[in-house]
Amino acid sequence: MKWTRKLTTKAGLKSSVAGFARDESGAMTIFALLMFMMMVLVGGIGVDLMRNEMERTRMQATVDRAVLAAADLDQPLDPEAVVRDYFDKSGMSDYLSSVTVDEGLNFRTVTATANVTTATQFMRLMGVDSLPVPAKAQAEERVSNVEISMVLDISGSMGRNNKMANLQTAATTFVDTVIREENDDLISVSLIPYTAQVNAGYDIFSRMETNQLHNYSYCIDFEIADFSEAGLDLDNEYEHMQHFDEGWSYSNPVSNPGCPKRSYEEIVPFSQSATKLKNTINDYRARANTSIHLGMKWGVALLDPSFRPITQDLALPGTDVVDDAFANRPASYTDVETLKTVVLMTDGQNVDTTRIQPWYYNSPSEYAHWSRYPLHWYLNNYVRNGWNNWRYTKYTSTQADAMLEDICDAAKAKGIVVWSVGFEVTDYSAGVMEDCASSPSHFFRVEGVEITEAFEAIAKQINQLRLTQ
Repeated sequence: MKWTRKLTTKAGLKSSVAGFARDESGAMTIFALLMFMMMVLVGGIGVDLMRNEMERTRMQATVDRAVLAAADLDQPLDPEAVVRDYFDKSGMSDYLSSVTVDEGLNFRTVTATANVTTATQFMRLMGVDSLPVPAKAQAEERVSNVEISMVLDISGSMGRNNKMANLQTAATTFVDTVIREENDDLISVSLIPYTAQVNAGYDIFSRMETNQLHNYSYCIDFEIADFSEAGLDLDNEYEHMQHFDEGWSYSNPVSNPGCPKRSYEEIVPFSQSATKLKNTINDYRARANTSIHLGMKWGVALLDPSFRPITQDLALPGTDVVDDAFANRPASYTDVETLKTVVLMTDGQNVDTTRIQPWYYNSPSEYAHWSRYPLHWYLNNYVRNGWNNWRYTKYTSTQADAMLEDICDAAKAKGIVVWSVGFEVTDYSAGVMEDCASSPSHFFRVEGVEITEAFEAIAKQINQLRLTQ
């Protein structure tokens, strides 16, 4: 009996063990627990990485802003102190590792690095107690070689509504902004005032091939095809413009000729004398009609390398029209260290352009006659009929707008940056000026004293501040 009970107990145990081995109840619960723990761990890694990235983004933004502010050449404070102040204000002063400043007469480069670590909450379970947060930025403001053509409208409409005074304030502010002591021999400014024409001045005119007719003034009558090219053809013979006044009121000599005749109305090429430039600007007086395309043609020509032989001649000892530092300007278009830019301003729009018929302007006595008698005054008093036999339209306002579009396109195709300012203009004129600009953001439409803000904004953008890393 005892033996039988013993066998039964042993068999039962064996059966129980075998049954336990075959029993799968509860196995899924263990797997699910393991998967849950893995999901928590993976999610935790994401949380740790997200916290790390948030801190990195915050610190990178701080270092970016700090170096940009410190690299500004107009920044009067010590560059390193500016960077440290940014970090201090952001509560990150302990994170800043290094600040390096490299600067010279025309540049400033500021580099800053920062480092910190963020403690992990979940990744420490895998032995990673912290994650690094590095940040580095470099900003540079560099004033490279800059060639600027200021093409300024001094036509008769500028005499109204205090516009000339506002232009003079704006243009002199521009000069003071771009010409500074630290920019010596780097930035040149050419002044191109225009009315119904542009007086190149004898120094430039005499170094070009022309059919010189007289010595009263020195304007060139360009042809339509000339506006498709940025530069001048110094082997081409250009037409010397007639010297006459279209007016109806008598004066002897004529007081308001189409080609400006006063010295301050001539082109001032490649100058870095703020005093000379500002004195010239402040002498401007409103007169005659508007030919924007002619002003733009000369402004672009003074940036084209084809003008260089003239500049070199004007910089020779004894001539001294151009500072010898600029003797080799305009630079080649391939010179990556040189920025070429036009600032074109007008308060109006192109008008029809009149000339005297060539058979009444073909001798020294006739040149002298028209320097004494305004055209329409003379016709009204001495010619009863057939006025068109005495005068003709050289080109209409529509043709002038087309020529302006051509020269603007030619400039932009060469990489010249074109800024345009419409000063109290009509919607039509605003559209013409905006089309001429390098982009809509390069066009300013202003009223009254706003013109100073526009010129100052352009001047500041010429000194390009950029994040380099």
